[in-house]
Amino acid sequence: MSVTGKRITHADRILGFLKNQNKPLTAYEILEMMRDEGIKAATTVYRGLDKLNEKGLIHRIESLNAWTVCCGSHKNKIPVFEICNDCGDVKEHLDQELTDNIKNLAIRTGFKANNPVLEIHGLCGSCSTNL
Repeated sequence: MSVTGKRITHADRILGFLKNQNKPLTAYEILEMMRDEGIKAATTVYRGLDKLNEKGLIHRIESLNAWTVCCGSHKNKIPVFEICNDCGDVKEHLDQELTDNIKNLAIRTGFKANNPVLEIHGLCGSCSTNL
């Protein structure tokens, strides 16, 4: 139980843990790092991640097979992730013009996207200046 009397779920603990991380983590990394907090099985992590994802609180970075906390309300904007191939830093951005262009593409082609997310790999500002 928490101080407010509301039961803290595994999903709540996973979300709190992810908020304190500086990079996306795989489910197995989460499991290993949270064993001392009572999370002992991969299925527990996956169920928690599924619940958090359904609520829009986290994102799965497909190309990394990892999870990160959502930056906030998207307000119908498509998230764009910059992923640094050198240091592993991941930044989430929201861009209305890009979102509008993708929606217009869908209108022209009839394609119905069910999970529009854009991932861009390259070098972050810090790593690109260190070359």
